[in-house]
Amino acid sequence: MAAQSRPDGVGSAEFRGVRASGVVEHIDAIRDGHRLAHDGFWVVVGGFDGRVDAWRMADVDRSSRSPARSGRPWFGPAPSAWSSSMSRDAYMTGVEAIRADIREGEVYQVNLCRVLSAPLRAGATAPDAVALSERLAVGNPARYASRIVIPAGAGSASAPATWIVSASPELYLAIDDDAVRSSPIKGTAAPGAAMLDKDVAENVMITDLVRNDLAHVAEPGSIAVPELLGEHELPGLTHLQSTVSVTLAPSHRWTSQMWPGLLSGTFPPGSVSGAPKSAALRIIAREENAPRGPYCGAIGWVDADRRRAELAVGIRTFWWTAGILHFGTGAGITWGSDAAAEWEETELKANRLIALASTERMQA
Repeated sequence: MAAQSRPDGVGSAEFRGVRASGVVEHIDAIRDGHRLAHDGFWVVVGGFDGRVDAWRMADVDRSSRSPARSGRPWFGPAPSAWSSSMSRDAYMTGVEAIRADIREGEVYQVNLCRVLSAPLRAGATAPDAVALSERLAVGNPARYASRIVIPAGAGSASAPATWIVSASPELYLAIDDDAVRSSPIKGTAAPGAAMLDKDVAENVMITDLVRNDLAHVAEPGSIAVPELLGEHELPGLTHLQSTVSVTLAPSHRWTSQMWPGLLSGTFPPGSVSGAPKSAALRIIAREENAPRGPYCGAIGWVDADRRRAELAVGIRTFWWTAGILHFGTGAGITWGSDAAAEWEETELKANRLIALASTERMQA
């Protein structure tokens, strides 16, 4: 156990069936990831750029009961206040540039994203994350919904301020003792619309990528795909989801090698980067003009005492920094992509949640 043990008494997080509060300490989980396998309950936020922060929490409530609703109203930006980091024309140009990369054999699939942003309020006071998360829970319930509010400096001088409200439907990593699951989502359609051949192809590609990523920490012969191309109905859209499962190799079963091996082998998640991942990340850096932050990263918890963890892919996620509310949306680009259709997919993924987070009167 680390020498520091006094909770700061600040910071809280809520996930499916788990609530935590009171930051004890903060670590850089890339540098000190060995700690995650041994030292209590951690809230984890991985940014797409590769930074992974973890906060050890003093108080954990694992009861199945749902907390009472606060009833507090959410005051969001006006619907017209949102701007996109990429215009429709710029996004479509990016799609065609990626298709050219695919034609040249540089890559097979790339997830191209844009960030929507709107001013929320002046000053440094954080908005009401509870109110927004309750609004999303009613209007867009999600399997891996979460809320994290931790101020800067909680647990260490280098700890960043973190404000996240997520309605993620996608599992990055679930761990129960030595069993690991990941359920990449690729392929999106409007309700009642058929999936395209392109949707099927990109799901199969990314499922294979996740299999290869998890092989870094898996016991030989344990990799399985219990779900392939499952159609999942979600509010306002349908997704294709597959699931990969492995058994951790003995050297990684809640040892100091476990989390360094998992993160180096699988992060950022394959479904929101591309294949091959290294080439996709280079192309994303070239084409995107706004940082993704926690969007497309990892959001969740690690319970070393119970040898369990649940991390979602940070999609359908709002984050707040310096008076600006952000939301990311993207689409997987393959050779079979149509640029206009990919733009419309980003709109489909964003429209419902942006509407829920907006109000006609901006907060003063």
